[in-house]
Amino acid sequence: MSFHCVPGVFMGMDLRCQVNNHAHRTGEMDLERLLVRRGQPFSLALQCSTPLPPKNKLAMILHLGKEGELVVKVLDAHAGRDKWWFRQQRAQNEVLLTVHSPADTPVGIYSMTLLLLSPDGHILEKTTPETFYMLFNPWCKADSVYLPDEELLEEYILNENGILYQGSWDQISSLSWNFGQFEQDVVDICFEILNNSPAALKNPEIDTANRADPVYVSRTITAMVNANDDRGVVSGRWDGKYDDGVSPTRWTGSVAILRRWSESGAQRVRYGQCWVFSGVACTVLRCLGIPTRPVTNYSSAHDTDGNLNVDYLYNEQLESVSEGRKDMIWNYHCWVESWMDREDLPKGYDGWQALDPTPQERSDGVYCCGPCPVKAVRDGDVGTKYDAAFVFSEVNADLVTWIVYPDGQRSQVSLNQKTVGRNISTKSVYGDYREDITKHYKYPEGSVKEREVYEKAGRRITQLNGGPGQLELKIKHAQAILGTDFDVIVEVHNVGGEDTPAQLTVTSNAVTYNSLHRGECQRRTASLTVPAQKAHKEVMRLRYDHYGACVSEHNLIRVTALLQASTQPDVILQEVNIPLRMPQLHVKVVGDAVVSRKLIAHISFTNPLPITLRGGVFTVEGAGLTAPREGNIGPGEDVKVKFSFKPTRAGLRKLMVDFDADRLRDVKGIATLIVRNRLTVN
Repeated sequence: MSFHCVPGVFMGMDLRCQVNNHAHRTGEMDLERLLVRRGQPFSLALQCSTPLPPKNKLAMILHLGKEGELVVKVLDAHAGRDKWWFRQQRAQNEVLLTVHSPADTPVGIYSMTLLLLSPDGHILEKTTPETFYMLFNPWCKADSVYLPDEELLEEYILNENGILYQGSWDQISSLSWNFGQFEQDVVDICFEILNNSPAALKNPEIDTANRADPVYVSRTITAMVNANDDRGVVSGRWDGKYDDGVSPTRWTGSVAILRRWSESGAQRVRYGQCWVFSGVACTVLRCLGIPTRPVTNYSSAHDTDGNLNVDYLYNEQLESVSEGRKDMIWNYHCWVESWMDREDLPKGYDGWQALDPTPQERSDGVYCCGPCPVKAVRDGDVGTKYDAAFVFSEVNADLVTWIVYPDGQRSQVSLNQKTVGRNISTKSVYGDYREDITKHYKYPEGSVKEREVYEKAGRRITQLNGGPGQLELKIKHAQAILGTDFDVIVEVHNVGGEDTPAQLTVTSNAVTYNSLHRGECQRRTASLTVPAQKAHKEVMRLRYDHYGACVSEHNLIRVTALLQASTQPDVILQEVNIPLRMPQLHVKVVGDAVVSRKLIAHISFTNPLPITLRGGVFTVEGAGLTAPREGNIGPGEDVKVKFSFKPTRAGLRKLMVDFDADRLRDVKGIATLIVRNRLTVN
């Protein structure tokens, strides 16, 4: 409750933060400030020194915007759903006000002043301005982000912990992520991000009015989460050089990133990659009240020229000869989906919208992508706002591989129409496991409907020149563990009736998750003759001595095999990405988990590598603490670290720990706690 020593009738105003915030499902954010959702009433109590004279009227004025650009006069009588209005009940020296907001009012931080008017409308007295926060309301039918499913809202608005999926399509791994959208001051930082957008800085009045529209707000957020064009939050980097910032793999949540950006005066935070951008965007959008979920697309195409093909060019030595901006297939790519109506589009495009904050291509001159209706992607409506052609390509492009000869001639050696867009994943609302949502983005591979969609999208059905040859190529491998030696088996099958001589080249390269090469590990060339109806097996042993020095922070090895029959012009190319399995940290919390009571966390870790790790650092998120342990850890050495912390909020909480050293990064551990309030403890 706040009291203002203004002479006259008004003594103070109680914003009833606890009652209102619980009713508006914002109590987790704050109970000291008023945070409400649009389209849902909230109440205020005005204390007076004497009962208000019956003839005197109350009026309410709202200001919104950095300089109060938008002014709203709240009507003192029922005015319908599309207007602000309030109802009052006078009881002796107190007036209870119930304030109704329209479900399409702009979100933002409002300033509110109550006026006492004489019967002829003169201002007799006014309260000191009070501040309240207005958010989107997915519980309100009239709001364009309305989602009529309580279980989905529990996950996509209220859950502060989640899972981001990584790895590869056939070896999916999960990264626990602390979204922390209700952590202290995160809501302020979200509005600070909107205030720093180019549109807000250029024309704040128009920008403030546009914040009624979740399409506008979500598109602004995707542009502002990356720092490419503006005063955005995270700077992307993929070259492995992170000494002047934080390695993207070290982050375990969004809150530290958002606070660092805000505290530095909107200076970009170094560094992020796709899952970091999607994690931060998910935090901001959930905080503002837009239902949002992170999504991972495996074998995700980045088509730079818009031809719906990803073209890989090699010379005969299996060296990449693509020039300029190269088409690429990322092992995985993360974006988010947000739920909203698309009143700016023809009917049929409401629901989940893809939003990609990773800076890949410009959209309307800015590095952002979306919101793009997922239904438009599935149905091949590539002209739909925003960026449907780019998202369609990410999940549907053909992979075409070419050999370029010294005279400049090129030969198409492989075509794969089923590689791109696999196992599209998000966390289930029913627990910490994966839900496959591929069917939302594309019809079943090879179906009549899929071919119709390709045609509609203007995509030619590419055919590989010539029929199948008599040689077939396969690459097999066991599960590989970082730090160990492992075998890769290349099998050449001769399905024809004659013995066939051939030349086989096999290379292994350290690559990043988005296909950047970090170095060749091994190369082998063999001349062989494959007997008719038989198979030849070539075994390549990948030694840690060879790959350890050049493996990227994503711990990924790409094995490529090129086979050319001596008697035929056919060239066959096969490629596999092998994720190296990582060790895990073991995290154990000792003590009763009670708000503000000290707990001890024990972290244990064994160095799996045959070399000494230098400069090891443990980082703890969820407690807002870091527990650095600088020093060397020998091969096979066990390390134990403990630290104390105090939980600040009740409920299901996850404590996430990261370990990084010079030759081993992105080692994660997690402990799940149920924290109780002191009052509920016996």
